[in-house]
Amino acid sequence: MLSNPTGRRILRDRPRLNSETLKVPYLRSLPENSVGWSYAKWLDKEGVSPDTRDDVQYIDDEECAYVMQRYRECHDFYHAVTGLPTMVEGELALKAFEFLNTVLPMTGLSLAAVVRLKPAERERFFKLHLPWAVRSGLSSEELINVYWEEQLERNVDDLRAELGIEAPPDLREIRRMMRQQEKRAKEKQAQNSTS
Repeated sequence: MLSNPTGRRILRDRPRLNSETLKVPYLRSLPENSVGWSYAKWLDKEGVSPDTRDDVQYIDDEECAYVMQRYRECHDFYHAVTGLPTMVEGELALKAFEFLNTVLPMTGLSLAAVVRLKPAERERFFKLHLPWAVRSGLSSEELINVYWEEQLERNVDDLRAELGIEAPPDLREIRRMMRQQEKRAKEKQAQNSTS
């Protein structure tokens, strides 16, 4: 953050992202596809609030503690900008992106949760989401340096393009299509067994 002008300004100002500073009703009133509207829509869809992040503990250095707090509070903006859901598969895709973008060790460690995925989900993660995370995480601007509070009225697609973030594969749509395929296969199997 110190090597980036906006990052330095964030460190100097020490803004917090919570329900006191982010007025969610106002964000909902912003134009569709704005960063703020997308963030509020994502919060509503996932059933979370700007206050779901605990305060950082056990870090003695005040500046390091703030950087970690800022990272925690920005995480949901990363979800909103990428569209990735909070299900394990979506979180892993975002954590892989974050690791390659921020090089924070804890984001890399959380990738061990890939063992929790079902075989089909794991295969999808390695074929679709990990390659996306590598491409976007390595080529995009460092998201920790985004002053999100100043981007709320911007078009989310324009911001994503400016930051160099490729839209990830739509996990919800992929899962919906897979459920439909499974349903059709079961129906076909049932028809064949009654014939």
